[in-house]
Amino acid sequence: MSDRKSNSGLVRSILLVSGSVVGGDQPEKKVNESALHVKGTLVAGGLVQTFFRGFCLCAVGVLMQASPAQATERGGFLFRSEKGYRSPSSQRKEVIATLPLKRLTPEAQQRILSVAGSPTLYRRLPTQAIDCDPEMFTFLSRNAEVLVGLWELMGITSVQTRRTGPYQFEALDGTGTTCSIDLVYGDPNVHIFVADGSYDGKMVTKPVRGRGVFVLRSSYATSSSGRTTVTGTIDCFVKIEGLGADLIARTLSGLIGRSADNNFTETAKFMAQISQASEMNTPAMIDVAYRLPQVSDSTRQQFVDVIRAVSKRGWERSRQTRGLPVVVKNPTAIGPAKSTLQ
Repeated sequence: MSDRKSNSGLVRSILLVSGSVVGGDQPEKKVNESALHVKGTLVAGGLVQTFFRGFCLCAVGVLMQASPAQATERGGFLFRSEKGYRSPSSQRKEVIATLPLKRLTPEAQQRILSVAGSPTLYRRLPTQAIDCDPEMFTFLSRNAEVLVGLWELMGITSVQTRRTGPYQFEALDGTGTTCSIDLVYGDPNVHIFVADGSYDGKMVTKPVRGRGVFVLRSSYATSSSGRTTVTGTIDCFVKIEGLGADLIARTLSGLIGRSADNNFTETAKFMAQISQASEMNTPAMIDVAYRLPQVSDSTRQQFVDVIRAVSKRGWERSRQTRGLPVVVKNPTAIGPAKSTLQ
């Protein structure tokens, strides 16, 4: 118990004490601790938790008797019923049309289109723009267990993950929700995740099952100072199986939508904090990386390599900003880790 408290305090202090950027060129800016909470509820994981909450809320929400009017709130989920979509489907069709399906296997195409072509729920999450190193952003997007491991060190999640392949992992939340997530495509600007999950907790008489497709799109802009702003959004397609799927969608679309929005927003902030802490406090972040639970030795070492690469780029950028030659290597950094996809 004492080790857990010690690890939690260590990670929080590293992320919350964010002095100036390497080189001291920018004023001190503290990380907002609310990035770890959503309306008093601890955030427990990006894509994983978005998918979890979708299933959990669908499974137990009918018992809460949420108002059906939530389904038509602006920004709520678009949902399918016998009468068709309540909102225009042009956005959904546009997303599908831009997917690099020809670069995927027939099996992967079928898995995507079987969900995205006729989802029970569809939502585009709010666009986020964060100050984040591109390599760190890509690494964290492709290795969700690193984020979950950090949250476990901080004592704010019970989610457990297990890597089952180079681009596949399973996760469970300990209360009846399980899911498997497969990264079927990835390049610097587009990542496509396909998920299968179920909820079989005490609040339902029989399991609720479903599938999801999550399309993460990102772009990068570099300022005159050399810092990178990553802008990204996620299109979520969820297909809930069973006769009550449409009723669940009508009842809970607004609630699920707000939960997904909050999770994505706060996870994006957390990714930015990790990138900035890697640049400002490299040795401490490396120490945290080596403590990470739920992460393989190879992934842990990749994380360390990315931390060092972020530090190196920040150090070089600071010297260039001050007009100093970049001739001495940053002792805390090495070359960037190789990407696992494109």
